[in-house]
Amino acid sequence: MIKVNSKLCAICKGRKLLCGRPVCPILERFKVAREALPLVSREDIFGSSPPSIFVGEYGYPKVRIGPLVPPIEGDTSYLDSPTSWENVSISDVIRYRSLLVLGQTRVNVDVRKSSKLIENIQELAMSSKPVDSEILLKDKPKIKVLPTEFAPPIGPSGVLKKFEVVENPRVPRKVDAVVSDELKAKDAIITLYEAGFDEYYIIRLLSAGLLGIRKKIVPTRWSITAVQDTIGSYLRREVLNYDTLDRYEVYYEEFLGNRYVVLLIPRRYSFELLEVWLKGSLFGSDEPMVIHDYEDFRGIKGYAEETSGAYYAARLSVLEKLRKMKRQASAIVFREVTPSYYAPVGVWQIRVGVRKALEKSPKIFESLTEALNEVKKILQHPLDRWLARSWLLKQLGQRTLDSFLGVGGWKGKLQK
Repeated sequence: MIKVNSKLCAICKGRKLLCGRPVCPILERFKVAREALPLVSREDIFGSSPPSIFVGEYGYPKVRIGPLVPPIEGDTSYLDSPTSWENVSISDVIRYRSLLVLGQTRVNVDVRKSSKLIENIQELAMSSKPVDSEILLKDKPKIKVLPTEFAPPIGPSGVLKKFEVVENPRVPRKVDAVVSDELKAKDAIITLYEAGFDEYYIIRLLSAGLLGIRKKIVPTRWSITAVQDTIGSYLRREVLNYDTLDRYEVYYEEFLGNRYVVLLIPRRYSFELLEVWLKGSLFGSDEPMVIHDYEDFRGIKGYAEETSGAYYAARLSVLEKLRKMKRQASAIVFREVTPSYYAPVGVWQIRVGVRKALEKSPKIFESLTEALNEVKKILQHPLDRWLARSWLLKQLGQRTLDSFLGVGGWKGKLQK
C-alpha cells in the first residue's frame, strides 16, 4: 500500500505536492489506469496473453489464481517482461499492468485436484510466446492497480467464469521434458536456468504447479523468492571455488528513483544488503533507518526478515557478476530509495537496478578507505549510519574500522 498522511492529503488533494514527492502517488496511479478504461471495461476480453498468470497467497491452501489477458493482439510480451524493463518509467509499468485483465477464481493448491481451468492456465504458463486467449468475467473488471514490493502491479480484475486458450502455445522441448520428468523443484529450476530460460518464465512455471515431484500451485510472491533464492544458492556454491578478487571495486546506478551502490571487497564471499527509505519516499520517515540482511559463505540463515524479497533479487545479480568474473568477493549493496520512487513496482526493479550497476565499468581502489569515500560521495544518507548497521564491515575488525572512520570509532568521520 502507498503510505500517505491523511490530513496532509486532505489539504493537498494532489495539487500542491505537500508531501515533497515529484508526483502524487495516488493520482498518478489512477490517472494512468484510467487511460486503459475504454479497452478493459467489459466482461469478455480477447487478446494475446504475454503469457502471464497470477497466484495470490491469502487463504492458502485455497488461493486466487487466473490468467492475465490484455484486450490487444500480437506481440504483447513487453507487458510482462520484468527482466527486460531496463529503460521503463514507473508510469510505463503501471500502464502496462493496467492493460492486463486478471480473471480470478479460487482453487486448492494441490494440482491433483485440478480442473480443466487449471489445465488451461498451466498450458498458458508453459508458452514461451504470447498466446491468443479469451476470458469471460462475471462482471466488468474493477479498475484498481494495486502496487506491491514483490511482483509487478496487478491491474483490473474480476471473477472468472470461463477461460480458453484459442491457439497452440509454443512450449520449448526442454521445458516439456523438465515438466514431465520426476525432478525436484530445485533441480528443475537450476536445469532451466542453466538452459538459458528467463527467470520470470521459470517463476511462472513454478506458480502454475508445473515443477517438482509433488506438484503444487505456488503464490506468485513466494515463487519469485523461491526461484531467486534457489539460483542464488546454486551460484554461491560455484563462486566459492574461484580465486578472491584482488582490489576494491565500486559500481553505481540510479534506476526508477532507487540509488544502487555495489562495493566489492577482496576477501572470501559474503553478502549484505543495506537499505534506507529517505524522508519523503513511500515508506520513509523523518528519521530514516537503515535495515539490512546478510550472509557469510554458508548462506543466509532463515529468511531475509528486514529486506525480504529485495535481498534475493540483489544477491542474484551480484552472484551472476562474480560468476562472470570467475572471482569471489565480499559484496555490499547499498540501496537508497528516494521520493522519486513514488509507487512500488516489484523486486524486479532491484534485480535490474543492481545488474545495470554491475554492467558498468567500476571505479577501482587499493584501500577500503578510498572505496568508502567514493560510496560517501554518492549516497545522500550519512555514511556513518550505513556503516554502524553493517554486519559485513564489522567482520573486518575494529582496528580496520577505526583506521578509516577516525579515532572516534563509529561516530568518527571519513578521511577527506
